[in-house]
Amino acid sequence: MAIAAGDFRTGLTLIVDGDPWQVLDFQHVKPGKGAAILKTKMKNLKTGSVQERNFNASTKFEPANISKKSAQYSYKADDTYYFMDMETYDTYELSEEQIGFNKYFIVEGSEVTLMFFEGTLLSVMVPEKVELTVAQTDAAIKGAPSNQTKDAVTETGLSLRVPQFIEPGEKIVVFSADGKYSGRA
Repeated sequence: MAIAAGDFRTGLTLIVDGDPWQVLDFQHVKPGKGAAILKTKMKNLKTGSVQERNFNASTKFEPANISKKSAQYSYKADDTYYFMDMETYDTYELSEEQIGFNKYFIVEGSEVTLMFFEGTLLSVMVPEKVELTVAQTDAAIKGAPSNQTKDAVTETGLSLRVPQFIEPGEKIVVFSADGKYSGRA
């Protein structure tokens, strides 16, 4: 079943030039004359590269058959992350390059989703919101407005802005899509 470019939606996985790609963002553009164009921001699931590509709205693509499997993050050695399938106890490895920005949202013992394409492990998906511990932040400024923020670093090395009342050692909830503070845990 082919998918027309006009039917794209965020998160859709499809095959472009023989590789699996995921649609991150898209916009329909109708120029004054001619066919409608679809401007997309896509991620190559094999290489991790993100590209902006334009397609004719009538172009058809094959869906990428991506299988997913739940796993638990075990540990990191050098630049390799190790995950364990909780049902079969199989171990899977991903390089830091394959994990990309998600490395800031994976803590030991956390549950993640591994993505496979034709039996090959591609990458890891993390939950939309993740609970992290603040490792380092400045002291609160006395008399500062309640909406003022300060810099903080989490246990995973993520740098972000948090409200003045957050102290080191506190657990916070962070959006995994952009690494922004969501609230206290």
